[in-house]
Amino acid sequence: MRATRGMLISGVVFVLVGLISTPRLLFGSDHQRAKELIEQACVGCHRLQGTAESRFILRAPDLIWAGSKYQRPWLIRWLTGKEAPLYAKGYRWDLNEGAMKHPIVSETDANAMADYFEQHNKDPRVKVGAFDASKVSKFEMTFGGMAYKAHACLGCHTIEENGKLIGGPQSTALQNAGQRYNADWLYRFGQNPQDFIIHTGEFLADATDPQLRAVIGYLAVQGVKDFVYYEPWTSREFADASVDRGKQVYKEYCAQCHGVTGKGDGPAASGLEPKPAIHANIPFEKLPIDYLYNVINHGGAAMGKSPSMPYWNLTIGQQGVADVIAYLKATFKGAPDLAAATSGSQGDACVQPRKTVKAPDGILSKTNPIPASSDMINAGKTLFLKTAQPVACAMCHGELGDGNGFMGAALVPSPRNFTCGAMMKDLPDGQLFWIIKNGSPGTGMMSFTALPDDQVWQLIHYIRSLAK
Repeated sequence: MRATRGMLISGVVFVLVGLISTPRLLFGSDHQRAKELIEQACVGCHRLQGTAESRFILRAPDLIWAGSKYQRPWLIRWLTGKEAPLYAKGYRWDLNEGAMKHPIVSETDANAMADYFEQHNKDPRVKVGAFDASKVSKFEMTFGGMAYKAHACLGCHTIEENGKLIGGPQSTALQNAGQRYNADWLYRFGQNPQDFIIHTGEFLADATDPQLRAVIGYLAVQGVKDFVYYEPWTSREFADASVDRGKQVYKEYCAQCHGVTGKGDGPAASGLEPKPAIHANIPFEKLPIDYLYNVINHGGAAMGKSPSMPYWNLTIGQQGVADVIAYLKATFKGAPDLAAATSGSQGDACVQPRKTVKAPDGILSKTNPIPASSDMINAGKTLFLKTAQPVACAMCHGELGDGNGFMGAALVPSPRNFTCGAMMKDLPDGQLFWIIKNGSPGTGMMSFTALPDDQVWQLIHYIRSLAK
């Protein structure tokens, strides 16, 4: 029985469309030529039949399942020498062979060999159409990257992140996996890797099914230029959303924390920290739909916010999520005169008490490694106002950085007022870096784990520039 640990996400099914084109019929001469090529060029290193054995007694990956495993365009490029080696240390890294050049054939012969594999080396365990690429959202791809790291895939495989290769170059490179593998095969492989290669992939097999699907979705995107992500809020359920149904969903599920009238005073609120968001103070029409959908559908923890906010898709489904969003938008328009009611004055009065977790000593002592300049401050400003993910900082902290963002009115305690010089002078760069990356338990500050370090430092430069 597989362990169920780590992250929980809604069970979204993933697929990469156009994985393997319909095989053409081989004429007798083509079939014979392909068979001869495979016997001459492949069987010396690869096995084309039998069952899985330890990789430490093989010289190259098995081709027993080649007709199900590879996407045809990639296979043609590989056989014709247009792809980089997959194993930087060699398939048998224990022999210190290093990267090896693969034999090259003509494009005609490569097509004949691909046809042969598709007709003779299919895996009956692989269910065709088990994934749906049109349902891979950007959020779920990002979450799959987190699961990929959580299950130690990074220990053996390289992947590209922020333009750099990361990971151990011990096993096959995965930075272009979305062009190479049939995701149906990858999914079946992930369910029990040792069905295919003995002594490998144990950690992936420990993933829950939703985590595994997320990882396959993440890999299906790697190397695929201009991948079109699914936007769930364009689905049929949202077109059919009902405010009346959403009102009932809100009453049955949301009101227990957020209160019947959205004032954050539900029966569970007294025992929660941070306190539930005050929906009555939020102009929901202004919230980015992706943020609103993801925090309701996937829950607070998935968005770097309070884990007390459940992942509601499991309970109310896609239609329920669509209905409650329609109700939120129709009902809550935001608090009037918000800036006047929440604005602070400079000096000691603007210092906001916090029980913020202190950064580890190694982080706390860090100073901003990027020299301050107008370019760096402007880059941080763009992130703050527009492009930081999962949401722009200004949504909570306000466009002036004074804590008066339209989402800030819903948070208890209120967001930091970065214009407060008396407070900001006592916050080290390392502490700011730590909180941006990891969030601040007990507040509404979410984690921005996916932001590259240099962007976090740019943000810190801009935040510093706001202090008066």
